[in-house]
Amino acid sequence: MQITIQFFSYLKELTGCAQISETLAAGATLGALHDRLLAQFPRLAPMRKSTLLAVGVDYQARDYVLQDGDEVSLFPPVQGG
Repeated sequence: MQITIQFFSYLKELTGCAQISETLAAGATLGALHDRLLAQFPRLAPMRKSTLLAVGVDYQARDYVLQDGDEVSLFPPVQGG
């Protein structure tokens, strides 16, 4: 299945791109995709636990099962002031 991944804010700088596409096996989870992205973009590793993961417009847990055509977004932690 084909998944689109978007990187926001300074995650774009850490990856060197705003968007990529990945092909995953059916039944892959958001956590498995995140692990794959951390291996592909090691500069994201320090933010492993604080990165927000969304599918479509909703934040999802790592055990969320992805579907073909999903759009995944990675955001740095939200800060207020």
